[in-house]
This record gives sequence, structure tokens and C-alpha cells, in this order.
Amino acid sequence: MSKYLAKIIANDQEGLQMISACISGSKVKVSDIKYLESNKVFLLSIERIKVENENENKKVNSIARFDFIDKVRSKKIDQSNQKTVLELIGIDYLKNNDVYEINLIFNENAHIILTTETIEARLEDQNEI
Repeated sequence: MSKYLAKIIANDQEGLQMISACISGSKVKVSDIKYLESNKVFLLSIERIKVENENENKKVNSIARFDFIDKVRSKKIDQSNQKTVLELIGIDYLKNNDVYEINLIFNENAHIILTTETIEARLEDQNEI
């Protein structure tokens, strides 16, 4: 059996919806959320259920990467508690003039808003759990 590890690249609304569907219900620790400001890269290391194949309940570690991020804001996320586990509900976005706001929606009304001029996101599987 081959170990096929997926990679999804998104540069439009359709691609973001595909990534959102794949990561819905995934778990992420606050310590696994990183913004590399000098590189304009935002990273999430998530544990998700691999919904895109037939194997129900197969868990996989994945990296969600967003490039060209100019600004990151969060609401209702206690960054001082690095062990807190959030559940990622989905991704939405808003276009405001020439700027996109990509909204990562978590349980308990927590949000991370990424500001960018272009949509460049990818979801890449690391290993099966």
C-alpha cells in the first residue's frame, strides 16, 4: 500500500473552500500557530481527519501555510497558554478593496484574521498518525 500524502494549493476562493472542507474539525495547539513576519508566512500545524479518502477516521498531521501575509489579528485566543487546543471549524474570506481578509474560524468564537493582497495557501500532509 502506498502512503499518499496530499498537497492542496489554493490561490482563489474555490481552493480556499477545498482546504476549509479538509481541515474542518481539525485540532491545533496554540503553540503550533506561527507567524513568520519577516517572511510573510503564517503556519498552522494541525491534526486532522483525512476526509478526502474513503478511510474513515484516519488521522494525519498537516501543515496549513498561507503566504504573503501582511498582518495577523486574533480574537478570543489566549496566546499565553501554549497548551490550549483549538478546533478549527473552517476558513472564510472577505475582499475589501484590493485586500483579502482570510478568517480562520475556531470553536468558542475564536478567530485569526490574515490580511493579504493575494490568496496563496496550501495544505500539505506530513505523516499519518
